[in-house]
Amino acid sequence: MATVFTRIIEGDLPGTFVHRDERCAVFMSINPLATGHCLIVPTREVDHWVDLKIDESQHLFTVAHQIAQAQRAAFPCDKVGMIIAGYEVPHAHIHLIPTTHMGQLDFANAAASVSREELEEAAEAIRNQIAS
Repeated sequence: MATVFTRIIEGDLPGTFVHRDERCAVFMSINPLATGHCLIVPTREVDHWVDLKIDESQHLFTVAHQIAQAQRAAFPCDKVGMIIAGYEVPHAHIHLIPTTHMGQLDFANAAASVSREELEEAAEAIRNQIAS
C-alpha cells in the first residue's frame, strides 16, 4: 500500500508543493513546527533514510540545502533546523524548519492545523527565493 507521502506526490491527496523533480518532492507540512516548515521526500518509497541509495541521499541533501537557503531568506529565523526522525510515516523524509530557538524543534509543539492559504503563502515565499 502506498504511503501517505506517495499519495501526495502522485496527486491522490492534496499537497502544497515547493519543488518537484524525478527523484524527490518538497511540500509544506500540514502540522508545521514553524511557518515555512517543509518536507523533502524521495519519490521512491524507502522506510529508513539509511536504506536510500547514496546518490538518492546526496540528491535529497542537495535539494534540502537549496530549500533551506530559500527559507532563511524568506522567513525571519536564526537557523533552519533539520530533523530526520522517520517514525511518523514509513517513508524517508527530511523536515526543514525555520527557527529562532531550539524549542521550535519539538514535535509536541506542531500546529494542529493551518489553512491552505497559509501553506500556499509560505510555499510561494520559498519558491520566490529559489527563483531569485
